[in-house]
Amino acid sequence: MQINSKLLFVQLNDFHAHGGHYYPELRLSYELFGLPLSIKNPVVLVCHALTGNSTVSGSKGWWNSLIGKDKLIPTERFTVVAFNIPGNGYHNAAEANYEHYRHLNVRDLATLFVLALQQLGVHQLFAAIGGSLGGGICWEIAATFPAFVRTIIPVASDWKASDWVLAHNIAQQQILLHSTKPLHDARMMAMLFYRSPASLKLKFNRSVNQGSSLYQVESWLLHHGDKLNERFTLDAYLLMNHYLSTLDVGSGRGGFEKVAAMLKANVVLVAIDSDLFFVADEIRETASMLEAAKCAVSYKEIVSVHGHDGFLIEFEQLSLLLQDVFSGESVAACWTESEICRTFQHCN
Repeated sequence: MQINSKLLFVQLNDFHAHGGHYYPELRLSYELFGLPLSIKNPVVLVCHALTGNSTVSGSKGWWNSLIGKDKLIPTERFTVVAFNIPGNGYHNAAEANYEHYRHLNVRDLATLFVLALQQLGVHQLFAAIGGSLGGGICWEIAATFPAFVRTIIPVASDWKASDWVLAHNIAQQQILLHSTKPLHDARMMAMLFYRSPASLKLKFNRSVNQGSSLYQVESWLLHHGDKLNERFTLDAYLLMNHYLSTLDVGSGRGGFEKVAAMLKANVVLVAIDSDLFFVADEIRETASMLEAAKCAVSYKEIVSVHGHDGFLIEFEQLSLLLQDVFSGESVAACWTESEICRTFQHCN
């Protein structure tokens, strides 16, 4: 895996994981986009998904259609920060050490990100947005540091790993531990959860790959297995699935209802109607629970045949659904000069 020359690093010392494990030091890699870190610039944190990384904008950015000049999150008006989840191996494949990082959970990831931001001088986020696993980190930031973020936007995500997600993850783990081609085969299986039957029919319609006896859908799955095998390591994939299984904002806090009662952030939930992973019904139920707790919540839904991967495909819809959050009026209304001075450590 090539090292991204744009990566920056921040080191945290004396970190105690929520499970009790002690880390003398942890180094996080991250990238900055848009405006520089400054007392005058609102900050948006972007949390990446399972096999994502910190390159969220630019020619190779996986959310480049949403983050950039004149886009949903305009880099001419925001500072955008994206960390790599510890152990994803983006800055160094050897850093993806499952045994080293398996003591961390999603709550720890949220804590590490906030501590790192504070070390960089940021003491409040305008918004935290993320898809899938990244959305779960946003949930934990809002629950663990209620005053730190103004708005969270979990996309195709929820506050917990449902029974369905947990079942998927244990099946993934068994493939990763016992297959002769673990990454390749686990990714093939996962793609069936990330897309939908209608998506595959629309894309392939039982067509046959020219020059082979394989159906196009079979070639496509084999290709995705090969591609992940080229850019990811077994330890990294085991670790990301482990993190996803630890998602439960209500754990140790008396349940989600009690968490909802103490939330201060605005919550913008974005579901995908055909999602077979973080299903829309679960996210609608979360919206209802937040409404009952008198939280500032809105529910939005992407209409797509593409299933869970819709958050990586339906950029036009996502931009329309979230345009009010990142509009100039929204920023001006809440990011006043007096509040700016409370968000950066070096302000008087």
